[in-house]
Amino acid sequence: MVISKCYHCGDDCDKTKVVFDEKEFCCNGCKTVYEIFTTNDLSYYYDLEGRAGASPNEVIGKYDFLENQAIVEKLLEFNEDGVQVINLHIPHIHCSSCIWVLENLNRLHPHIKSSQVDFPKKKVRITYSSENLTLMELAILLSRIGYEPNISLDDYDKKTKKVDRSLIYKLGVAGFAFGNVMLLSFPEYFEVEEFWLDQYKVVFRWLMFAFSLPVVFYAAQDYFVSAFKGLRSRLLNIDVPIALGILTLFLRSTADIAFDLGSGFFDSLTGLVFFLLVGRFFQQKTYAFLSFERDYKSYFPIAVTRLKKDHTEEKTQIYEIRPGDRLLIRNQEILPTDCILISGSAQIDYSFVTGESQPVFKHSGDKLFAGGKQQGGLLEVEVLKSVSQSYLTQLWSNAVFSKNEATHFQTITDSIGKRFTVAVLTIAILATSFWLFYDPSKAMNVFTAVLIIACPCAIALAAPFTLGNLLRIFGKHKFYVKDSNAIERLAQIEMVIFDKTGTLTSSAENTIVYEGMELTNAEASLLKNTLRASNHPLSRSLYEILQSNEIYTLDEFDEQTGKGIHGKMKEHSIKAGSANYVGEIKTQKTLETSVHISADENYKGRFVFKNKYRPGLNKLFEKLGKKYATAILSGDNEGEKETLERMLPFGTPMFFNQKPEDKLGFVKTLQEKRKVLMVGDGLNDAGALAQSDVGLAVSENINVFSPACDAILDASRLKGLDRLLKMSRQSIGIIKMSFLLSLCYNLVGLYFAVTGQLQPVIAAILMPLSSISIVVFTTVATNILGRRLKKIKS
Repeated sequence: MVISKCYHCGDDCDKTKVVFDEKEFCCNGCKTVYEIFTTNDLSYYYDLEGRAGASPNEVIGKYDFLENQAIVEKLLEFNEDGVQVINLHIPHIHCSSCIWVLENLNRLHPHIKSSQVDFPKKKVRITYSSENLTLMELAILLSRIGYEPNISLDDYDKKTKKVDRSLIYKLGVAGFAFGNVMLLSFPEYFEVEEFWLDQYKVVFRWLMFAFSLPVVFYAAQDYFVSAFKGLRSRLLNIDVPIALGILTLFLRSTADIAFDLGSGFFDSLTGLVFFLLVGRFFQQKTYAFLSFERDYKSYFPIAVTRLKKDHTEEKTQIYEIRPGDRLLIRNQEILPTDCILISGSAQIDYSFVTGESQPVFKHSGDKLFAGGKQQGGLLEVEVLKSVSQSYLTQLWSNAVFSKNEATHFQTITDSIGKRFTVAVLTIAILATSFWLFYDPSKAMNVFTAVLIIACPCAIALAAPFTLGNLLRIFGKHKFYVKDSNAIERLAQIEMVIFDKTGTLTSSAENTIVYEGMELTNAEASLLKNTLRASNHPLSRSLYEILQSNEIYTLDEFDEQTGKGIHGKMKEHSIKAGSANYVGEIKTQKTLETSVHISADENYKGRFVFKNKYRPGLNKLFEKLGKKYATAILSGDNEGEKETLERMLPFGTPMFFNQKPEDKLGFVKTLQEKRKVLMVGDGLNDAGALAQSDVGLAVSENINVFSPACDAILDASRLKGLDRLLKMSRQSIGIIKMSFLLSLCYNLVGLYFAVTGQLQPVIAAILMPLSSISIVVFTTVATNILGRRLKKIKS
């Protein structure tokens, strides 16, 4: 009798069978999930991975504790203006179908705005409307479709979660068993002819059998579970041949001692599992080390302005911020952590967190959440908790801002992974068939050795380890890249476009001259306080030179991108910006960079800026010109054209009077023919940064963070941009070399395994060594590249 499989989860339908839509299900729960998917246009789930689902569990009453708002408040990452964000751990996430359905939850419920899966951590970050959907209802919805979230007291208490030591325990069990089995096998190895040994030979063999049981059923269980899940989903993953090899050795060895045919292969079996686990342990440790380096040494590059006790301002890195500190948040700055608004009019744009750009208005005493961007005047806030680097980095990696495209190496790795196991199983069967005919005594060793020695793990590790280590090295050189995908795209760049103001010029070293009617003390004070709320490079330069020390909060503040700023205090107002913006139409057109000033709608004069260009630009453009096409896009007039022509290589294209939308359109047109890197300051060119293949924001104080960019470069390192681009290209070469090394290893290993010259236990030693060797090669190679990247002094 053939037992049918459930169409949804793949379990046997032996006890109960539910037929619906000409398909068989093991229970009503699976049938219900199928109905939900098909009626909400999610049936593509079954096309990605057949029978990938899980039977939904009964959850009545399980999530009643989520009615307690105090608990919900602690679980949420964000809760503002009817929008909540939660990060849920879902253990059942295991394949592409899981990812697809969980990232399409908005089809199941219209009030789920977005969902993003973190596959390695088995987590999904969900943004939803709390006015129409509660967290309890969301948890029940996920449970109904077979993705029951694991919400524990650890999440509520936010304590450090226990370290998972299961791998160490399994390693200990396998090592203990391997040592004892080897000891019991010595008489068999040396064929010792001794009465007492011969008398107890059977006992020794059954003792070896006993020692192998915890190895097979406990230490090696992860391989069996992974293989079973893969087969249930009709996917031949790498653990299938390993599990098959372990099972074959165990069954063959058990048969040998049961029928007194020999001592079996228990030494090879326990040694195989032990060395596989040793390899996994070292891979895990190495990867954790690189992750630690990335998370804690390459700090998320945002500086903030902290108020001292004497009310003076100081620039400080966000990881130095502590609860109780007072911060100043200017127009367009990101809130680095949760805080309380002390003073100022807050208009917070939470699109960085939720993807929605509608500003939320807040008043003194209200709570503000990390990741919000101030749109308006200056805010004074008090920090509620220390900055979470990982949270901000996660926001930067939000799908809303990512350039969604599968990377070249991801595609190659996935393609190899899908075909690799089939090829290995085919080779193992053919080689075993050959040896069964010519020398049956070698057949079992050949079959197991082939299954164990061939491994695509090294291929899969090449790209993430190379690019992951490069992320760390770049961070040490003040070049902060969003993710490894951005490095891969950086290596494919064909054209580099530069903004001028704040990118090629240094706001810290500008020479500024005032021309016009002298400002009164009250006007100078109002102008300084208006400039204080702006982050434009010219505003920051002017703010530093004005002498007024009277600090107060404006009644009104407005900043129009590319035009100017406006501040109001009581009955007086002031404007700073272009001549047209401040209302001066009589001014003769000049080619100098100027900021015009009007007080109470009366034109006062202008500040003329003599731009100071960053050192090393001439050499930088010469080096870039050998490999890339270059151009300059500027929102300023042509006043600096002659200076730039003298400084830059002959024929460098320059475009002036470019509005933000012009820059975006220019980049978009170029992308029809080539890959474009846009280098700007993240203010007037945020649209162009987002549109380009790679957007690079150059910053001096790194106060303004644009989620639209893919990388942030400290301004002092701009002259080394050519080396950073070269390193990105060289890293791709390292990955290709790693692929070649892995291919050679597999071919050589398979040759010795197929010809019967390789014992399974040796194969088990070599298999993890191949992965470790690739990790060592990629790490050493990228470190060598890092040493060549000499630190460029400011």
